[in-house]
Amino acid sequence: MTDASKGGIWTVLGVIIIGTFITILNASLINIALPKMMAVFGVSLDSIQWVVTAYTIALGAVIPLSGYLSDLLGAKKLYIGALILFTLGSLLCGMAWSNSSMIAFRVIQGIGGGIIGPVGNAIIFRTVPPEKRGVAMGLYGVAAMAAPAIGPTLGGYIIANLSWRMLFYINVPFGILGIIAGIILLQEFPKRSPESFDMIGFITSTVGLVCIFYVLGKWTSIDWGEMEYPLLLILGIFSLILFVINELMHPHPLLDLRLFKLYDFTAWSVVMSVLSMAMIAVPYLVPIFLQNIMGYSAMQTGILLFPSAIATAIMMPLSGKLFDKWGYKAVMIPGLLLFVAVSYPLSFLNTNTSASTINILLVIRGFALGLVASPPITLAMNSVSKVMINQASALMNITRQIASTVSIALITTTLQHRIVLNSATISDQLTMTNPVTSDAVRTLQGVYSKGGLSASDTNGAAISTLMGLVQKQAYVDAIDYIFLMMLLVMVIVLVFVVFIDLPKYLRTQVQDSPNKKEAAY
Repeated sequence: MTDASKGGIWTVLGVIIIGTFITILNASLINIALPKMMAVFGVSLDSIQWVVTAYTIALGAVIPLSGYLSDLLGAKKLYIGALILFTLGSLLCGMAWSNSSMIAFRVIQGIGGGIIGPVGNAIIFRTVPPEKRGVAMGLYGVAAMAAPAIGPTLGGYIIANLSWRMLFYINVPFGILGIIAGIILLQEFPKRSPESFDMIGFITSTVGLVCIFYVLGKWTSIDWGEMEYPLLLILGIFSLILFVINELMHPHPLLDLRLFKLYDFTAWSVVMSVLSMAMIAVPYLVPIFLQNIMGYSAMQTGILLFPSAIATAIMMPLSGKLFDKWGYKAVMIPGLLLFVAVSYPLSFLNTNTSASTINILLVIRGFALGLVASPPITLAMNSVSKVMINQASALMNITRQIASTVSIALITTTLQHRIVLNSATISDQLTMTNPVTSDAVRTLQGVYSKGGLSASDTNGAAISTLMGLVQKQAYVDAIDYIFLMMLLVMVIVLVFVVFIDLPKYLRTQVQDSPNKKEAAY
């Protein structure tokens, strides 16, 4: 029995997995519920988006506070309290009677969800010995990968056959199970009483993250002629600059940024963040491609994506075992090579690509994801002493959250820009003097004429259809362009991982050499 549990390290892992699973599942279900909630509450798309934005803002704002609260209250109490808050928020969301009440209850959910992630990670790393952390994080990652894969299929079924409120109620029994299991199986860690509360750090981090997440969440629909958004962006950046300065000078900072002085922690945090940004492109864009271009339903899309999640779930524990036995290069380098190999054909998706081809590519990508997802987090956290685990976990989680939010904003902006650019480029080539264009128009006119349209209407219908095909092709080309950019990012990460130990090696050589000047070269 460890000092952290009454049932052993694997039961502790099971308790944390429950909380992780329901918070991530919730995030994957909510987008499916938005159209239904728009109709039920009678609100616009801009209004209903606040249901997502409020959760993201609350989640991001509370993460920096999680390290301090863990030290003050104890990890067990805080984790169970966060799970209670998330479960209560889920119950209230299912009972929401208006868009405003839903937004308020989503804030409650977000506060609980924002604490569950970093505190759960900290409990795992304080419970599991270093030689078993690879396997532990592999098993933990199964829940993190399974939830978003199950989400679209489960959500599609619930929307089609049950009430949309079940998308929230489904969290409640799992939450209660996690609370009871946590009370019984978790044991409190020794507390580390903070000497003072960093109020300036709390205010500046909250203001900065709320402003930045709000602006990023609305990035693609922002009218920069309105002063609200530039002012919020400036306020957010200025607040975060003040936050960084304060944290580096404060004797007891809210979020100890001095952890970035540790080479391993910083290097692997960078790898984790860049991987998070690159890997989010496929789960974000493939459903758009399948539904908007190929005409798949949400449930069909979920079914197509599910095998890749199974592949990831199979590979993550195996990756953990290989990591514990052979080190990170044995899993990271093959995984990244596999990522690069599968990303290339993904950058050539088109309307003729079969579902089976997409499925095979995604399954291969699932195996690659299972290899590379956990090691950067494990390596970063392994570089930190047990006393700083709470702080390191909070720092890792807020870094990953910012990276993911920025990535989605960049991908969406790039997608829209490339669609406009591609549409203009293709349209410039489709002139009536172009034989291909004129032949296509005549063919379409013949089809519509046989369908009963008058001669005066066939031309307009043909041109309209042709422009629709242009728009669809522009959309596909934009998605392929982003996948190609992500491929290049993966290549850079691969090179970085291969040489990540080089600075440490050179530093050791300098320290060990009798002639330090020569060794430095």
